[in-house]
Amino acid sequence: MSGQLQALSGEIVETDPLAGAPVEYRTPLDRPTLDEARAWCHELATSHYENFHVATFFLPRRMRPHFESVYAFCRVSDDLGDEVADTGTALRLLEAWGAMLDECYDAPGHSRHPVFVALHETVAARDLPRSLFHDLLRAFCQDQIKTEYGTWDEAVEYSRYSANPVGRLVLMVCGYRDEERALLSDKICTGLQLANFWQDAVRDSEIPRRYIPAEYMERFGVAEGQIEGRVFTPEFGAMMQALVERTREMLQQGAALSQMVDQELSVTLELFRKGGEAILDGIAAQNYDVLRGRPVVTRRKKLLLLLGALLGRFRVRPGVGVRAA
Repeated sequence: MSGQLQALSGEIVETDPLAGAPVEYRTPLDRPTLDEARAWCHELATSHYENFHVATFFLPRRMRPHFESVYAFCRVSDDLGDEVADTGTALRLLEAWGAMLDECYDAPGHSRHPVFVALHETVAARDLPRSLFHDLLRAFCQDQIKTEYGTWDEAVEYSRYSANPVGRLVLMVCGYRDEERALLSDKICTGLQLANFWQDAVRDSEIPRRYIPAEYMERFGVAEGQIEGRVFTPEFGAMMQALVERTREMLQQGAALSQMVDQELSVTLELFRKGGEAILDGIAAQNYDVLRGRPVVTRRKKLLLLLGALLGRFRVRPGVGVRAA
């Protein structure tokens, strides 16, 4: 890693609670300034996930540092769980990260990690509850100890912690704090999470994890081991079709949210929601055979989504009411 990420991680504390984490995530010896911390989060956000960078382009420039600090927390949390081979070490690091989160809320002047220096300003400015961040950590910890899911409801419940808090935080950063919008956001976020599960079935099996519910495998006559062995059958295709259709319905249930927020946020939300639908379209285009290769959103499809988002940014819409400050 280069630039701000490398510079701040160059000199670290010997007793760093993040010892054992990827080196770029270690705590620097000296507390960074707010500008340095925000630059660190910006580089992490723009170098790790192209879709995040594109989507936040449509948001007001003044809001981007807030989104980048939230993203940086999520990115590091995820990597502390998935980029550390030993389960015990991963759980220790996630526990330490949670303690650093609490310090960010309770004693922010003591925070030295750039994520929490930047995140504290976001938390203070937008009044974000720590419970949503802890919900995310709960999901990352769960990944270390629960590797298979029995029912659709179990997968949805996991998404309640792994995905839904992100959507709620996005709404709160933008000033929307009502439960009606939050529940619609949950539909989109859960749908996105499930779409990624179905898309990444083979990749997850190599960790190993299985998010495809056992009840669906039993209902359609899909045997244990078919994912790991990449054995596609008509039964497997029928199962994936059922999962895709149910997930698409969930994404569509959340579509009304884009008409209940300001235009700039609406464009971003639609870009993510339609991105989820594009993943499902990619699975369908492979005749639901996710075992032969990971379905991807084509460059042409991404371009069409981006063009649609650009048009949406300039489309005149009626007002959507007053949001909380």
